[in-house]
Amino acid sequence: MSWDPDQYLKFADHRLRPALDLVNAIPLTAPHLVCDLGCGAGNVTRLLRLRWPDARLIGVDTSAEMLSKAAGVLPDALWQQADLADWAPPEPSDLIFSNAALQWLPDHPALFRRLVAQLAPDGVLAVQMPRNYDTPSHTGMRDAAEAGPWRDLLRPLLRHAPVATAADYWAMLADLGVTADIWLTEYLHVLSGDDPVVQWTLGTALRPLVAALDEPWRGAFLADYTVRMRAAYPTRADGTTLFPFRRLFILARKG
Repeated sequence: MSWDPDQYLKFADHRLRPALDLVNAIPLTAPHLVCDLGCGAGNVTRLLRLRWPDARLIGVDTSAEMLSKAAGVLPDALWQQADLADWAPPEPSDLIFSNAALQWLPDHPALFRRLVAQLAPDGVLAVQMPRNYDTPSHTGMRDAAEAGPWRDLLRPLLRHAPVATAADYWAMLADLGVTADIWLTEYLHVLSGDDPVVQWTLGTALRPLVAALDEPWRGAFLADYTVRMRAAYPTRADGTTLFPFRRLFILARKG
């Protein structure tokens, strides 16, 4: 499945806010090597360059389409296409940063153990992941997937709880020799345009489901989901749609 950077960037301003909050919370002054895992189209990697202009910067993503866009945004970074599940930096990293990417990977206890092992002494692991999977934008996705003749195709792709609780991540990190700071933030996005929640999820969680279907099932599934989103997130009289979205943040510093 390919990713569409233009679809993802339709809400770049809203998606950038959590990344900026995470960057601003990182307690580093002059890291030598900074790795951005799941760098996407490079708009967040650019924030890392602005924060640490002298750092060696590596951006990693599975999507060639996203990396092509990123190279145009920040030509002085090193861009690498790789599976985040087994990629490793060329040397211990001062900062391993990941914004809205690690939720796609399985086995988080093993994943976080591996990432912490890749940090240099006093290095920081900085992670943000969506934790919105029990809200209508995602439960409606699963309900629509189960509601039609496409259910057998989509059921293996459904992701019920890919991100654990804050307490779970603290427990994962507690024995790894790091000091962890973990918090949850709910953002209230004020969206505009037609069916904006559908357009939002088409750039992220909905895309694998839509990509798995051919017409006419693709259109019928999307129509079903759209009806559910209109009911769950109605358009206000002023034309806006309110979209609450929870995100989990992790800062772990290696001692």
